Amino acid sequence: MDIWRRLLLATVCGVAVASIYSAQTVLPPMGDSLGVPARHAGWIVSVGQFGYLAGLVLLVPLGDVVANRRRLIAVHMTVTAAGLFVTAAAWATWTAFAGLALAGMFAVVVQTTVAYAATVSPAAERGRIIGVVTSGVVVGILGARFVTGVLTQIWGWRSMYATLGVLALALAALVLRALPPEDSCRRPAGYRQAVVSLAGLFGQRLFLTRGLIAFFLFASFGTLWSGLSLPLAHAPWHLGESQIGLFGVAGLAGALGATRAGRWADGGRAIPISGLALALLIFSWAATAQLSWSLWLLAAGIVLLDFAVQVVHVSNQHLLTTAHPEHTSSVIGGYMVFYALGSALGAAATTSVFSSHGWGASSFLGASFATCALIVWAIDARRRSRTAEFDVAGAPLRSRHRPARGGDSRRPAHRSGDGYRGPAIRSNVP
Repeated sequence: MDIWRRLLLATVCGVAVASIYSAQTVLPPMGDSLGVPARHAGWIVSVGQFGYLAGLVLLVPLGDVVANRRRLIAVHMTVTAAGLFVTAAAWATWTAFAGLALAGMFAVVVQTTVAYAATVSPAAERGRIIGVVTSGVVVGILGARFVTGVLTQIWGWRSMYATLGVLALALAALVLRALPPEDSCRRPAGYRQAVVSLAGLFGQRLFLTRGLIAFFLFASFGTLWSGLSLPLAHAPWHLGESQIGLFGVAGLAGALGATRAGRWADGGRAIPISGLALALLIFSWAATAQLSWSLWLLAAGIVLLDFAVQVVHVSNQHLLTTAHPEHTSSVIGGYMVFYALGSALGAAATTSVFSSHGWGASSFLGASFATCALIVWAIDARRRSRTAEFDVAGAPLRSRHRPARGGDSRRPAHRSGDGYRGPAIRSNVP
C-alpha cells in the first residue's frame, strides 16, 4: 500500500474520531448553549462514547461479514456525516445528544479501516502500517482541538460539526475511488458467527489483558483531555477556546513522536515497550498536575502522556491482529470496547472530580488509572516470565521445565486460553 493510501485511511480515522472528541475543547460554550450544567458537561463527550460502544458491538462485526470493506467504510462515513449535521443544527439538548450518539456509533469506521489496512498489508510491515493509520486517530483527537478552538472562536461551536460533516461526505466518495480491493481469498463469515466470535474473545487471556490495559489507558487519557478545558478557562489563566486548542498541538507532537511504535512491534518488542510506556504515563501526570502555576510543565506532561498512550495502543493492536488474522475486524472491535468504556469513564469522572476538588484531584485520578494499567501489565509479564519463549502474539513456544520422559521437546506448546492455533513464530519477546 503506497503512502497516499495510508494517509487517506489515516484521514478517515481522524475525521471519524474527531466527531466524538471535538466537543472536549468547547465544553463550556457548548454546555451553556444546550443548557447542560458545568458539573455534567462531560456527558457531552460520554454520549458519543456510548454510541461508539454500541457500534463496536453491533457494527464492527460487519467488517468480517461484508466482502467489500471499502463500501462499508464509505457507508459508515456517510451516516457519521448525518449525525454531525444533526448535532450542528440541534435546537435542544436531546437533539444534540441524538446526533452525537449517531455520529459516535458509526465512528467505528475506524476499526473497519484498521482491519482493512491490516488485511492488505504484508505481514512484515503490518505494525508499521497500523501505526501510520492509527496516527490518524491521534490527529483527529488532538489536532482537531486546535481547529475546533479556532472555528468556535470565529463562528461558534456548530461550525465545527458542519465542517466535519462535509469532510466525512468527501472522504466517503474518495474511499470508493482510491482504495485497492482486498485479497479475494478472504472468506467473509456470517453475521451471527462474527458476533459469536467477538463474544468468545472475552474468555481469552491475551485479549482480556490487552483490553484491561486499554480500559485504564484511555480512562487516563480521557481524564486529561475531557477535563483540561475547565481549569484553563478559569482563574488564573482564563484562556479562550483557540488558546486551549493549542495544547492539542503539544499532544499531537507527543503522539506522532511514537510513530516508531509499529516498528518496535514488528521487531517483537511490543510487550516490554508497553511496560516502559505505561511507567512514562504515570510520570507524565506529575508534570500535568502543575497546571495551576505552570503551563510549560503542563505542555511537557501532555507530550509525554500522548507519546505513551500511542505506543501502548499500537502495540496492543499489533499483538491482537497477529493472534487473530482471520477476524481482524472483530478482534479490534472487541478491544475497542475497553477503549470506549475507559474513555467514557474518564470523561464523566474528570468533570465531576474537578468541580468538587479541583485539578489536583483530577490529576490524581488520571495517575491512578495509569497505575492500574501498569499493574495489569506487570501481572501478565510475571506470568510470561515463567515461560522461556513466546510467539509474536504472546503464545508460549516452550516451557523452561524439562519435558516429561518420552515427550518431544521440539514440539511447541499451544495456548489453551488465547485462541491462537496457527504455527508458532519465534520472536525476541521476553
